[in-house]
Amino acid sequence: MKTQTIAYILTALMFLTCPPVISRNDNKGAAASPDSSVFYHTVERGETVYSIARMYGLDTITIYNLNPGSKEVIKAGQQLRIMQQQPVAGKPTFIYHSMRPKESLYAVSKIYQVRLADIMAANPGLEPSAVPAGKNIRIPVTLAEESLVQAPAEPRFIEYKVQRRETFYSIQRKFNISREELLRHNPELAKGVKAGMLLRIPSAEQAATQPPERESVQNEREAKALPSAARPTVNRPDTIRVALLLPFMTGDTMTTSASLHITEYYQGLLLAIDSLQRRNLTLKLIVRDTGYGTQTLAELLKEPALDEINLIIGGVDNEQIAMIGAYALRRQIRYVVPFSSRNDEVYANAAIFQVNTSHSYLIAHAAALAGQRFKEHNVIFIDTQDADDKADFLTAVKHEFAQRNILFRDIIYRQESFAADLAQLLRNDRSNLIILTSGKAEAINKVRPALRSLLDRNRNLQISLYGYPEWQTYAREIIEDLYYFDTHIYSNFRVDTQSEAALRFNSKFRYWYGKAPSRFSRYGMLGFDTGMFFFDALGRFGISFENFIDRANSKGLQTNFGFRRASNWGGFINTAWFLIRYNKDNHKTQWEDICN
Repeated sequence: MKTQTIAYILTALMFLTCPPVISRNDNKGAAASPDSSVFYHTVERGETVYSIARMYGLDTITIYNLNPGSKEVIKAGQQLRIMQQQPVAGKPTFIYHSMRPKESLYAVSKIYQVRLADIMAANPGLEPSAVPAGKNIRIPVTLAEESLVQAPAEPRFIEYKVQRRETFYSIQRKFNISREELLRHNPELAKGVKAGMLLRIPSAEQAATQPPERESVQNEREAKALPSAARPTVNRPDTIRVALLLPFMTGDTMTTSASLHITEYYQGLLLAIDSLQRRNLTLKLIVRDTGYGTQTLAELLKEPALDEINLIIGGVDNEQIAMIGAYALRRQIRYVVPFSSRNDEVYANAAIFQVNTSHSYLIAHAAALAGQRFKEHNVIFIDTQDADDKADFLTAVKHEFAQRNILFRDIIYRQESFAADLAQLLRNDRSNLIILTSGKAEAINKVRPALRSLLDRNRNLQISLYGYPEWQTYAREIIEDLYYFDTHIYSNFRVDTQSEAALRFNSKFRYWYGKAPSRFSRYGMLGFDTGMFFFDALGRFGISFENFIDRANSKGLQTNFGFRRASNWGGFINTAWFLIRYNKDNHKTQWEDICN
């Protein structure tokens, strides 16, 4: 964009409006009663020990100690023991509860003496009309658990052994205790009353000193009316204010590739504003250079200009993301993390939208898809002996194959004997799937000649490659071999370079900035997609656009958006990704849009 035009866009008010996203809240788990020091979390595909620890505000060592073997591997469906946090007076703390079959949020509010509105505020991802059994919710201790904070150091209980034929009701009558109180001290009763069980019953003196039910807990009619009264509404401000906080490094004398990427992202964002300027919405963009680290950022966040911000985009490392995330959560501002795929703040911060699909989520689902699609193949892993960080994917996909009883074999690349070594493992009676241990260009270039030679000599041989996102960046140089090897690539980005939309973007980019967007990194397109999605959502659904996230526009030039909550109390992760195929049969590049 011409210099004058850029300056104008930075200060001018823009007109725009907006389309949609995809959301699903699948968080599952199992927590215990308020008196239990340990509860359970059911692992979902793509979660890591670190992300689970972040979700519950713990350190990984605590989880490792409670769950032997979890340091080596955890798998979807596994139940992990999690330490319940200890309430501390004056400090915001949460305890965790697992919804039981047919249990209502109103019943939970009675058990914990917490207003239903406070439970919903602590769990913004809840659908109060239908909370499935086993779902973890968090209870705000400091809002309503005064009895826990102020209780005597050693509450007095008697131990009672359940007799034959006794029922829940008869035990209640015998000790003049409510069902909720009995369950609170004996969570195992949720599974039924059995003879011989040892129960903890508050002594008569202890029961007499229990605080009365607080007036802040609604009656049942009020509680049931709350969900319908809290239906989301569209709240569009007159002017939407967006802050872009990135390390442009304008004070540096030398231009680095990192600063070029940031600049191109910003340029793509400006093109999104330009594309939306005819919409009936006013947008003001505030741009700040944060530098790297948090020193400059901390000062910027004190600026009065940010007081009225509705959306923040920015942060490039874990420290910046944590600082901006805390600021956004405290001020209830929506916060977009544009680049990082390895930051786990999103699991416990409801303000965050993480644009790049989580690394652990992507590889877990890519591994699962490989197990589904290639279960009948003869699978061969080729160790090309190139230093590369693919160990997490290789571990995930081998585990997936083992779970499905898919046999696979490993071979080490040795130049002098590779073709002969590989020929011994390939089969003519079924298709062969080859997975390299590295995504580097050097790795695929090592095996290409031998693979092509084997296919040329044996027309009955069928081979498919399953590869990595970065292969797209040098696909042009090896495109014929990608087709010849029927290559499949999992990725969180893809571009149809010949589509009308992509050609129009490239033409517009050249016109405004006097150059083509970068061929490989495509930060410009990422900025454009991000701007089109979030500015559009703000204009169409208002500040609380997350309440309408399943209606937002999910398709971008290179990035799709399929947001769902990382936890009931967390932010949104992008679950959209692609399976790209260089189809040998029709010599076309095809892709599937996948949103798990």
